[in-house]
Amino acid sequence: MRIIVFGADGYLGWPTALYLSARGHDVWAVDSLVRRKWDRLCGTQSLVPVASMERRVARWEAVSGKAIHWCKLDLCDLVALEQLVDEVQPEAVVHFAEQRSAPYSMISAAHAVETQVNNVAGTLNLLFAVRDHAPDCHIVKLGTMGEYGTPDIDIEEGFIEIEHNGRRDRLPYPKQAGSFYHLSKVHDSHNILFACRAWGLASTDLNQGVVYGVATEETAMHRELATRFDYDGIWGTVLNRFCVQAAIGRPVSVYGRGGQTRGFLDIRDTVRCVELAIANPAEAGEYRVFNQFTEQFSVAELAERVVRARAHHGLETVVEHIPNPRSEKEEHYYNARHQHLMDLGLVPHKLADTLVDDVVTVVNQHVGRVRVNTIDSVVDWRKGGMVAAARQADSRAGQLLALRARAAVPVGAGAR
Repeated sequence: MRIIVFGADGYLGWPTALYLSARGHDVWAVDSLVRRKWDRLCGTQSLVPVASMERRVARWEAVSGKAIHWCKLDLCDLVALEQLVDEVQPEAVVHFAEQRSAPYSMISAAHAVETQVNNVAGTLNLLFAVRDHAPDCHIVKLGTMGEYGTPDIDIEEGFIEIEHNGRRDRLPYPKQAGSFYHLSKVHDSHNILFACRAWGLASTDLNQGVVYGVATEETAMHRELATRFDYDGIWGTVLNRFCVQAAIGRPVSVYGRGGQTRGFLDIRDTVRCVELAIANPAEAGEYRVFNQFTEQFSVAELAERVVRARAHHGLETVVEHIPNPRSEKEEHYYNARHQHLMDLGLVPHKLADTLVDDVVTVVNQHVGRVRVNTIDSVVDWRKGGMVAAARQADSRAGQLLALRARAAVPVGAGAR
């Protein structure tokens, strides 16, 4: 199949492009490279060194004998996007190209606006480009389990049966997003649902949990094929932060009581889920939702699993509880359905195995690259801003947005 992967420079986009290429698909890897600019603005970097896209693509062809078409393109540039879709005539597009950090979106008004313009406008452009130039294309969009929030009822897969005043209907599941980033995903879902209903497009929304892991079979083939590993307070996941804190001899810092519970999955399962969605496409006019995770854990349980995994390697770990900078429930009910992908054949990896076999080892190998001053959270949800140490980076981001506005340059769609 001809497949475009948008956001192909990111943690998930790059392994997905390689995975699909390895299985014989003709893959276009598309990204604006804005994620690398955000690293420079925030003073952050991937723990694992990441090669340029040009070197990555060349290395992949050298080790696999398969070509990937690399294209630098901004989803907010509708003219360029329409030209690409018209030329490629993709049978499927995989959409990872969004600003994906909740903390980043909560820094300031400028960051919230940038996030929503980048994500919502970019997705709208893609919907129009597909409608006008490749209407039979299947849109596989990366959503997030964070759209749902933490309701006191079971979370269904995208839709819920409602009985009200004696009548019944199947409606989109209510959304309770926890950040301006997560709200952008909610807006995406509503826009895609409408486009499928109004224009007859076909789309699968993959509401994904938190992804862990350092490599897939393809990224492990050469160091220049490696994907990102983010651990800092803006871009990093809680599990990555725990592993890095422990590696440098600091206590693993649990926010509040640690009862915050979410769904998790291995990066190898992410690429497999995308493949399953592509191989079993939605029908014309159908908008469907798969909850994409395999296990669920509380933050405190994650900390305990890091302790166990490091103990397996003979390493000691200390856990501490610190004040929570986020506005979220620290104790709550959480039971989310995730059956659709299992029914399609997903055989999941387990967190305990991946931590012991891969993550702890890779973190220890690259511990010399840790930027200690970036680990702690610098964004305060309640005060709507950054702590004093991070205000300079906030100022630089605001200046960049102002320059873009004066130059009439659209905000770029970045790597997932």
